[in-house]
This record gives sequence, structure tokens and C-alpha cells, in this order.
Amino acid sequence: MRTWMLALAAGLVLPRFLPELPPGWAYPILVVAGLLFVPGKRLRALGLFCLGLAWACQHAQHAVDDRLPASMDGRTFWLEGTVVGLPAVRGDVVRFELDDIASRHAGLPTRLRLAWYDGPVVRAGERWRLAARLKRPHGLVNPQAFDYEAWLLARRIGATGSVKAGERLLSSATAAAWRDRLRTRLMAVPAFERQGAIAALVVGDDSGLSRADWQVLQDTGTVHLMVISGQHVGMLAGLLYGLVALLARWGAWPRKLPWLPWACGLALAGALAYGWLAGFDVPVRRACLMVAVVLLWRLRFRHLGVWLPLLLALDGVLLLDPLVSLQPGFWLSFGVVALLAFVFAGRLGPWPWWKTLLRAQWAAALGLLPLMLALGLPISASGPLANLLAVPWISLTVPFALLGTLLLPVWGLGEAVLSAVGWSLATLFDLLAVVSAWQPAWLASGLPWWAWLAVALGVLLLLMPAGVPVRWLGLVLLLPLAFPPREAPPDGRAQVWLFDVGQGLSVLVRTREHALLYDAGPNHGEFDTGERVVFPSLRTLGVTGLDMLLLSHADNDHSGGAQAIRRLMPVTRVVSGQPQRHAPSLVAEPCRSGAEWQWDGVRFRLWQWREARDSNQTSCVLLVEAAGERLLLTGDIDQAAEQALLEGPMPVQAQWLLLPHHGSRSSSSERFLRAVAPQAVLISRSLHNSFGHPHPSVTARLQALGVRAYDTALHGAVRIDLGDFSRGHIARAQRRFWREK
Repeated sequence: MRTWMLALAAGLVLPRFLPELPPGWAYPILVVAGLLFVPGKRLRALGLFCLGLAWACQHAQHAVDDRLPASMDGRTFWLEGTVVGLPAVRGDVVRFELDDIASRHAGLPTRLRLAWYDGPVVRAGERWRLAARLKRPHGLVNPQAFDYEAWLLARRIGATGSVKAGERLLSSATAAAWRDRLRTRLMAVPAFERQGAIAALVVGDDSGLSRADWQVLQDTGTVHLMVISGQHVGMLAGLLYGLVALLARWGAWPRKLPWLPWACGLALAGALAYGWLAGFDVPVRRACLMVAVVLLWRLRFRHLGVWLPLLLALDGVLLLDPLVSLQPGFWLSFGVVALLAFVFAGRLGPWPWWKTLLRAQWAAALGLLPLMLALGLPISASGPLANLLAVPWISLTVPFALLGTLLLPVWGLGEAVLSAVGWSLATLFDLLAVVSAWQPAWLASGLPWWAWLAVALGVLLLLMPAGVPVRWLGLVLLLPLAFPPREAPPDGRAQVWLFDVGQGLSVLVRTREHALLYDAGPNHGEFDTGERVVFPSLRTLGVTGLDMLLLSHADNDHSGGAQAIRRLMPVTRVVSGQPQRHAPSLVAEPCRSGAEWQWDGVRFRLWQWREARDSNQTSCVLLVEAAGERLLLTGDIDQAAEQALLEGPMPVQAQWLLLPHHGSRSSSSERFLRAVAPQAVLISRSLHNSFGHPHPSVTARLQALGVRAYDTALHGAVRIDLGDFSRGHIARAQRRFWREK
């Protein structure tokens, strides 16, 4: 039976790894094959695999088809819809999801994710009539970056957009509206400035946590404690089950009521009630199903072993929502349960509670390493220590948070309990901040498949029982983590990455022993691309430090992420076209026009127009030459600066050209393009940007000259192997069916 259940699970998760979904005619074939194979024992596993694959692909195809059509991309529509979930407010913007869409325009998705800047208060359950500019799901594609498009598809969101105008049609008395009012009540309780953490634990709303809070949680590997997940639901169910068991053991439980069925029933009721309070989001539904299966196993089927309920829960979760496999939480939650089952299975005799806790933390921290590497998640070296402190702390705090919430109608009593909870959480965050400062999380460099396999085998060996021989070899197999294989270009060549940072710019130039970053992307407040996009990409590519951070000029879209890069990794020199305009903490040298140097046989030259009259014209231009092949990085220079560059001493002919100023109308003159004579141009911009980059006139010039264009908005990050023109190519993180890039 286990083999059959594994085969079904394999078919249900396979679409997560497919570059494209099967054509429509393949689904009936898979279903017929499955129905034919299932009755026979020999081919039953294959039949279940086919049925699982057909079911998952059909769900995925429906979600893909429900996205905004390309013909409507970037247009503004009047529509009506109901606010679902809890709107998130950060600063002057509120973000919310809109469902049950009605509009005179056919083809709109059934669910939208919208942002309203400087708008009114939006509550869950309300129905609104809105004018919204909609966009197809679109995310940044970089080496091992967060997959925003997969996240949207897993939530069945068919378009994103911004609200231009709107009116509230009616309010609602739904459960979501009640949760919203409860969240508002919780946020008003004086609780040592930890109201946001209390709301996260009680109603599953994490919008009240600051960016600094998230950084501390990430650095200490405790993010899972502040997001209602399987741990919280299971913790409450276990507490209720343990309470009944303890009362029965002490003789305080009524003898007429059999304690085991009541313990399981109360635990399940508590889990479902908590799940309802938290909004029954996907992780909560998954947790409730897992709790139900475990309790049923404990009540009736304990003799069948621990793996059967785990596989039953796995198949049940995937059958209910196959797209859950697109979310890292799915893999981590089932991964940690499987790890604990593997580590504690077959042990002889009971262990002390402290030994059990230590063993569980050790197993989770070590065992999840390969999974976190594969998912591109940050790894916290301080995680085991932080979780030893935080897990029991939160386990004791959550029941009091729920109790205080229930007592809110009792004047003063609920506030007093929640105030104590806030003090407890404030103390915990202070302790976690100390641990975070001592040992922050780190991003492992991208490992080749053989190195990842070695690490996985090493982890498996170390988790084996003590009597297994050659366990020490596991430490040797973990060496790729400490000394990751480094893919460096040979002498005289350079590897260039144009990162996908939206409406901005960031380019990495690597030689054999050196690395230069040209611009660092924009900083949009809560979303700093230097921290969230550029730095993770650098770490994934194995760059541990920069010999030079070269900022073309001080505009935010080019230098906004510079301070994050300077903070997160060693930088030997910072050079800027406008050094005086940066923050005092970012000390930069001026761009010295005419400066030249060589790294590992690759030549670099700088140029800046000394008669520049505005910020864009001051852009520091960089020419990189490797094995006779050139790349010209131009920042935001306009046609006047282009003319000055042509009249200067630096040669401009280059095979690769970064299109000046993202392809604006005021740049990329025909004379300049003919003088450079590029075989290909690079365009860094966001899709549907408000500036209209690249301008149609510039695009027409490129087409007339027969120049290829690599556009981050269309292609994602672009990699060039400078010195070998034939190897320049569009880089895709990994082609998946939900991505357009």
C-alpha cells in the first residue's frame, strides 16, 4: 500500500517540475490508462501515478487559464468584487485580494491581488466597485530568487494591479469580516509594542511585523513560529490531547467518558477552531488535515506504523490542492515530520524530555539542509539554539494569547492577559535579536547536482542510528557547504550577469579572481532589491565579496540597493559618478574619467562627461574588454552625453551595449548606435513601466540596424560569457509552466 500511495503522490507533485503542461489531448489518455492499470496489482502503482498526474495537471491548467489574457495586460477596468482574507497595510498602501469578480469585460480572472496607494480603509468581506489597472502575473527571474509567479499561481491569483478609484458598495458579516474586526481589536491592545506579533499568532495576520522583525526571525530560523502553520495547530491539538491524558492519569477525568476518544475529539475540535480563527489558509488547511489523520491513526490504526498516516496526509493534501507543491512550506512541513519519524522510529526505551527536544532540534536543523538548499532558502547556523529557546516559549505563549482573546469581552481581563503575552513576546524578540547579531542567516552558494547529492548523503549518514558504521563519512560529505565548488571564468575571459531588478539596473562582471558590481538596483522601502534580489543572486553565483561597487550615478533605480550590498558583503572600493549625493554611510570615490586597470587579463576603462548638467549625464560609463570582445555599460547617459563620449578618447565600438537610460527617447541616437555597432543590446526595465521604456523610436532604430535585444522584462536575467561571443545567451532560472520568461 505504501508503494501505491507514493506513486499517487509522485504523480500529484510532478507538474511542479515540468517546463510545460501536457497538451489537452493527453489528459483523457492518462485517465484511461490509470483506470485500466489500477485494478491489477502489478500495474496499480503506475495507474495511480497516471491518475495523480492527470488530476494535478488539470488543476494547474485551470489556474493558468484563469490568468489575465495578454490582450488585457496593462489596461484599466471597472470591476466589482469582494475582499477576501485580511488586507495588509504598510505605510500609505493597503494590499488585498479581491474575489467573486463581476465586470462587463469578459475574461477577467476570478481572483485579483490589488494595491491601493493613499486609499481609504479596506475591510475583509466588503464589496467594492473599483477602477484598477491590471497586469498579468509577473515576477523577477534571477538565479535562485523568490518565485513570485509560483506564489501567485498557488493562491489562484490571476492578475495583480493598482486601484485608481473606487467606492464601497456594502459591508458583510462574514467570518473574514469578523476576523478583520478582531485583528483591529488586537492591534489596539497595549502590549509592549508587540500587537503585530499577537495578531500573527491569533488570526494569522503577519502584516503587523516590521521588516526588522522578519530579519531577526529569518536570521534565527524561527520564521515558522510567527506564521500560523502546522506547528501552531499541532501544538494546540497536542496541548488539548495531553491535558485530557494527564487528567485521566491523575484520575480526574470522568470515568464514564473514555479518555482516548475524548482526547482525540477535543484535540481535533481545537485544531479546527484555531484553523477557522486563522482563516483556513492553505498551510492551516494542510495542518488540520495532518492533525486529523494523526488522531485517527492514534485512535484506530496505531498498529499500522507511523509512515502510513504520513503518506495518507500527503496524498490527502495534494488531492485537495495539487498546486500546494509550489510553496516551500509544503515541502518543509512534510519534510520535518518525515525526518522526526525517521530519527525516533524504533528507539529503545523512553528518553528524558530534554534529550528528546535536543534530538528533535538537531534532526530538523541538519535534516532540512538539503531541502533548504534545493529551495534556495536562507540557512541559519543559530537556528538550533534559537529554536531550543523559542519553540517552548511560543508553545506556552499561544494558549495564553488565545485565552486573552477569548476574554476580551470581559472588561480589563483580556487586555491584562494580552499585555502579559506582549511582554513575553517582546522579551523573546530581544533575545532573538542578540542571537541574530551573533550569527545571522546565510545563503549558500548554488551547488552543482553532484555537490548537493553529496551533502544529502552526508546528512543521511549523520542521522543514522549510532550503531551504523562509517557515520563519520557524513562530515566529509558536508564539505561542499564549507568549500562550495566555484565556477570561475578562465584568464582573459569575463562572466557578465544583467540581473532582473525591474525598473533599475544591476550588472555583475566577474573575472577569474575578481568581481565588480555595476549599480545595485532600486530601493522601494519595504522591498530593497539590493537586499532581496541582487545579494541572493550574488551568493548563489558564489560571489562572497566585491572588489568594486561601481555606481553609475546616485538615482535610486541605480544606487538604491547599494547600502544593503555594502552591509551584507565585503566591498573593497565604492566608486560613483555622484559620490557627494549618497548617504554619509556610503563613502564613495569619484569616477575618474580615463582610469584603466586589468583583472586576470580583462581590461576595464572608465569615462564620465565633465560638462554634465544633470544627474543622468553624470553617469560613469564602463568599458569591459575580454579577448577582444567588448561590453559597454552606459548608465543613464542621454544623447548629449553620447555625443561627448563619441568625441572623447575612449573607443566605443563594442559587441554588447547596455542601452542607455533603459531605452528612453532622449537616448540611443542613431549616430551613437552606428558608432558602437553592437551585435546585441541589453535592456534593463520593468514591464509596463510608467516611462514607456524602451521608446518605440529606439526599438525601431534597433530593428532597422538588425541588432538583437535582450530585455529583462521579457527574458529575465541575462548571462554573457565575454570573450566567447557565441556563448552569450538568455539565462533562465529553470523553465517552468507558470513562467512567461
